[in-house]
Amino acid sequence: MTRLSILKQVHIAVEAALDKKAEALEVLDLESVTTVTSYFVICHGNSQRQVQAIAQEISKRLRDARVRAAHIEGESGADWVLLDYLDFVVHVFTRERRTFYALEKLWSEAPRVEFPLPAPAQAGPRP
Repeated sequence: MTRLSILKQVHIAVEAALDKKAEALEVLDLESVTTVTSYFVICHGNSQRQVQAIAQEISKRLRDARVRAAHIEGESGADWVLLDYLDFVVHVFTRERRTFYALEKLWSEAPRVEFPLPAPAQAGPRP
């Protein structure tokens, strides 16, 4: 998969999270740091219910774009929901869990993707 197509999928996840009022959203570019995945999307909600809503909206929008998670963890407890799309991983935390695990500090050497993310390229009208 190309970097651009991965970024388009990340953009869908980011927009979905923000539409559900996710807070302090960050995208870490891990390509130069690890071979495990290309990006982390990290955000938090103010309650377990909001965390579930954010994760469900991300999953739904990516499914609508024909992108399915390879693995999902934490939906039942909803303190930390992990959506693994192989090329990128979405972490949706409660504020407390995010502070405790501090993934941004753990991966501090990873560059941040600047916001706003570029909108995915739209197909223009056909002549």
